[in-house]
Amino acid sequence: MTDLATRRAQLDERLAFLVDRLRELDAELDSHQSKDWEELATEREGDEVLERLGQSGQTEIARIRAALVRMDAGEYGDCVKCGEEISEERLDLLPYTPFCRTCAR
Repeated sequence: MTDLATRRAQLDERLAFLVDRLRELDAELDSHQSKDWEELATEREGDEVLERLGQSGQTEIARIRAALVRMDAGEYGDCVKCGEEISEERLDLLPYTPFCRTCAR
């Protein structure tokens, strides 16, 4: 069984990675300033992909922060819907999940 300190370290590490990655995405989005219409169109297509990646990253950041709050409250590892314990296997895959397997369906 993975202890709480190890889970917190995993979540903190992932959070730091995502925050850095979002900074990189923002810098990339800000750097496009082509005056050529064809290049601008290509850049815009790439920007849409970067924006979707950024949105996905922001969602994961929010989930990680919520899991850290649950840890601080002593509620981490318990399903927020039914109160049952979330399986170790599920937490290994999704350490920020607030739901047990049954409630996640």
